[in-house]
Parts: sequence; C-alpha cells; structure tokens
Amino acid sequence: MIPPERKQILVVDDEANLRRVLAAQLTRDGYEVHVAEDGEAGLALLRENHIDLVITDLRMPKIDGMDLLRAALRDDPARPVLMMTAHGTVETAVEALKTGAFDYLTKPFDQEEVRIVVRKALRTRELAASDATREEPREESGARFGIIGQSQPILDIYSVLERVADTPTTVLVTGESGTGKELVARALHESSSRRDGPFIKVNCAAIPKDLMEAELFGYERGAFTGAVASKPGRFELASGGTLFLDEIGELPVDMQVKLLRVLQESEFERVGGIKTIKVDVRLVAATNRDLKREIVNGAFREDLFYRLNVVPIALPALRERRSDITLLVGHFVSKFNARLRKSIQGVEEAATERLTAYAWPGNIRELENVIERAVLFADGTTITINDLSEEVRGTAASRGEVGAASRISSPSMDLAAKAVDEPAVAGSDGLKEQVKAAMNRLERDLIERALHQTQGNVTHAARLLKISRKGLQLKMKELGLRERDQD
Repeated sequence: MIPPERKQILVVDDEANLRRVLAAQLTRDGYEVHVAEDGEAGLALLRENHIDLVITDLRMPKIDGMDLLRAALRDDPARPVLMMTAHGTVETAVEALKTGAFDYLTKPFDQEEVRIVVRKALRTRELAASDATREEPREESGARFGIIGQSQPILDIYSVLERVADTPTTVLVTGESGTGKELVARALHESSSRRDGPFIKVNCAAIPKDLMEAELFGYERGAFTGAVASKPGRFELASGGTLFLDEIGELPVDMQVKLLRVLQESEFERVGGIKTIKVDVRLVAATNRDLKREIVNGAFREDLFYRLNVVPIALPALRERRSDITLLVGHFVSKFNARLRKSIQGVEEAATERLTAYAWPGNIRELENVIERAVLFADGTTITINDLSEEVRGTAASRGEVGAASRISSPSMDLAAKAVDEPAVAGSDGLKEQVKAAMNRLERDLIERALHQTQGNVTHAARLLKISRKGLQLKMKELGLRERDQD
C-alpha cells in the first residue's frame, strides 16, 4: 500500500552548505525536502510539487526571496513562507512579514529554533484547512465584501460590516469551523481606511504557550536562550493596520491579562525589554468556542471578553443558510472549472436537492471540497448525483467507485490489504492472489481516471487522491504506469 503522506518543504538558498545542513535536519525530522540554489529554480520546484512550506533566503540571484514569496502566495495564499536573513537585513525581513510571510529566521539560527518555527507554520496551515477558502474573494452575483450569500443571516452581517468596517472598534467573530471567520476579518480590513496597512494573522492554537508572549509582543536580544537578535512581535508588525487573532479562546489566561492591557493602553514592552512601544492596531478576534461558558469554567477572563465583544458578529452554520448553497455551488464550480480546466455548465436537479438537504458538518470548506471532487470526476458538462461524495448522496455505495473515491487507501482497499496480509482469513493462497490482483486493478483504475481528469498532471492527480506526489509516482511505477507522468 502507499505510505502515509509526508509534509513537503522547499528550501531555497544560494549557500550550498546551508542548504545541505537545513535539508538534513528537516529530513531527520520526518519531512520530504526539496532544495534549490536560487529563486528561479525554487519557483520551478514550487510549480512541480505539492509544497506545504517554503523556507527561502531573501538575497539570491535571478529571483530574490520577495519575488518568490509573492509567487508562492499567489499560487496558494494559505501556504506559509519562512524568510531567512542575515543580521543586516532584518528590516527587509519585517517588510516580508507585512507582505505575507509567516515568519523569518535570522542567520545564524539553531536547530531547535528552526524546528519550532516549522512546526508552528505547518500547524497553522493545517488549522487553515478547517476554515473557509483563503483565495482572494471576487465580487459576483450574490456577493458583498468577498462573502457569498443572500440569506437573511448573511444580509444582517453585510449591514454590520457596512457600519463598523471603517472604525477602530474591536470586533469578535464567532462561528463553527469552516464558516468563514477569516473572510469577515479580511473584509473589515479591506473595507476600512487601513486597507493599505498590514493585515497580520495569528492563529493562537498554533503557538506553544511558552512562546505566545514573544510571538505577540516580540523580544530583545538575549531575552532567552536562542534569542540571538531582537525581533518585533505581531502587534508591532500590525501597527497602522489590522491584527487578526484567530482561535482567541486558546489564549492562556496569563496572556489574556497582557492582551487586555495592550487593548486598553495601546502599548507594551518586548520580552526582555524596558522600552514601552506604542502601536496603532485595529483588533479582530475570532473563535469557535462559547466564551461565556469558558468564563464560567475559569478558562477565559470576563473583562477581556467584554473588551473584545464590542461588536459581535456571529456567523451562521451552512445548514442555517441553506438558501445560499446554490450560490456557493455556482461560485465553486466556476473556481474549479478554471483551476482544473473543466467546462461544467451546471448541476442536475437531483444533485442540487442532495446538496441542499445535506447537514454540512464541515460547513463551507466541506462544500468546497465536495464540489472540487465533483467537478474533477464529472464525465459530462453537468454534475450528477453520482459525482457527489457518498456522505452527501446518503448511500452505502461501493467506496471504490469514482464518484466516492477521495483517496487510494479507501476502506474497501484496506480490507483487501488485510486479506492479502492474513491468508488464513482469505482462506487460501489462491484467494490471496485474487484479492491482491483485484486491489491492484482498483488502484490502477483510480490512478488512470485521476490522470485522465487532470490531463496527465501527476501533481494535481496526487492532490485529488490525497497522497503525496512521490507516493503516487512509486505506485505508478509499481503498476507499470510510470510512462504516464507528464508533468
């Protein structure tokens, strides 16, 4: 069977020794590492592979780190990029953070610092996958502020956004995962006079508790082991713009006191510093927790809650705004037609009924994933009920069929693999071989269909099948399909 997917990291630096050392460490830590000697080679690898994280130097020949950063974010706005910089270019690194880089590393850096930042960046990416789409919103029919919907709950949110967007007022956005909380935060920023300032995002659930203060407020050189240079925090970086604190309910209680002071006084000190720093930041916070219940349980400060909850915006679950599902489906069909080079014209009535009736526990993100798969697997120009996932169809159909296939290692194939591994269950060596042959045919069929739907693009086919590109290449070689790799 295909091995579990490993996170893929791209390291780009013109210093051969640094590339070698960093790649060796990341490989030992369990990541699949790609290396490039300049930005041009890095950009090529970025386009050829499903990269989860980019670590790049700022100063490089051909294409520098800033241009590579912009290209990486255009391709995938949720992909974290870490910048490496020498002491003399820290100001440029800070500018990179304001442009969209996740963080930066000052050379020389130690292994533990790299390990912590990489884990934090990848954890943030994983958490981002549970929220609504991060792509730049398009104003289209039924959409305002980059948010799609015409149901009454969404119309009410439009009204609130109109009133509070261009004010310094703190906003607390609540709602289940996948309802689009970051979209609301970005809408508040881009519809305000701060739109030309930075929009800095922090996922509080991705930061270790002992690093939270340094992350938010920065630190001075020598403040703790590994602090080889001073570093600004997220509040400093967001000055003149908007700071979005996602998953605010994960903030430790001791940090809640310090956050409250910043909100009240607009000033703080870096860790290990004595100079008071003044900032001009508009704060937007978000959570999927019931903060009032957290207050009762002693996990959240009541005074901070009321300071954050000046303007509350409660996002409805998708099941509470079913009349918007058709609009969202149309948006996602158009999006994936362009991305997957398809020409789906519509959705059959039976499929629309199932999409509207489904409970959508994963909200908009789940709907987006279902439509991506349906667009990819649809044989004609219309999405039919058979193109939808088994969960949405509400059937117990074979998980081996294309309409329900989301990855090669499906439950039916796991059962087949168990029969291969346990001949006593299969009953005989002959039956064992039959099961193995059937499993290979199923894998071959799924891979061939995915390659056909992606015009032979192995990277896109691997994403569809939910496995790594390298894993797919190995399986193709095993099944005699290696010559189909057309990337």
